[in-house]
Amino acid sequence: MADAGHVFYRSENGVWLTDHVPPQFIEFPHAHSAGSLSRAAKVVIAEHTLAACESGCYVNARHVAIDISAALEAAREGTTLHELGDSLEAPVPRSMSISVTAESTIDALIRLDGKGHVGCLNFASAKNPGGGFLGGAQAQEESLARSSGLYPCQITVPEHYERNRANHSCIYLDLAIYSPLVPFFRDDNGAWLDRPVLASVITCAAPNAGALRQQKKHDGERVETALRQRARLVLAIAAHYGIERLVLGAWGAGVFGNDPAMVAQAFKEHLEGAFAGAFDEVVFAIYGGKGANYDAFATAFPVK
Repeated sequence: MADAGHVFYRSENGVWLTDHVPPQFIEFPHAHSAGSLSRAAKVVIAEHTLAACESGCYVNARHVAIDISAALEAAREGTTLHELGDSLEAPVPRSMSISVTAESTIDALIRLDGKGHVGCLNFASAKNPGGGFLGGAQAQEESLARSSGLYPCQITVPEHYERNRANHSCIYLDLAIYSPLVPFFRDDNGAWLDRPVLASVITCAAPNAGALRQQKKHDGERVETALRQRARLVLAIAAHYGIERLVLGAWGAGVFGNDPAMVAQAFKEHLEGAFAGAFDEVVFAIYGGKGANYDAFATAFPVK
């Protein structure tokens, strides 16, 4: 394996390296989906993503070194903690489309690249930046963290995680982190993108209804109130910062065990109310496309 101007060699764990840039993952199997990757493979991807963030560059599949240092530094510097009650600028109404798609958040971000200010909701862990991505866990936040500079942004606001840990409730707090134009440089399979895609990320944890049930502390009314308040906070942040195309999804309806119909209704209430026309486009990206999550959102937001 060789390329003009670069000398590549293979490390002991099979990763292609070059002396001309810091050690990076050059190739990763394209034949596997994110869901079929082993936990160990996801750990390796996470480690090399952090190495790319630390060095400020990565080598794409064309063996070209891509600089992400300026974009990542700007995203880190602009990362801000918000909470319910913050004064956020109201949106200017416009024509807005809403769709439900059978794609991942990352696929949606890549598809929307170049169409204005694109942003997404990160279905976050309340207590741990990046969720369990360093340990190879697989959920939406872990996928985002493995594929981008999100984690280095999250750790600049430890208050979000400290306050939720100190709260000792699986309802969690009405907090959210805004990270502007985070560089995304991997796809869902772990392959490097030819060039980074910039998308703003709103990190917000849904209440953990599943944990509340296990603790016999589930209160449907409190959970619904939290979902509605946080959905409003997410939309307010997105509108305040001028996001034009917003990728949402079945937030909290996976491992957190929330009713997808309740989540869909929380967003519907605001998107047809105070945030009607707040964005050019809202996409509910439901990975896989079949099942209760997709059906709940397709019912709430039917094709018109």
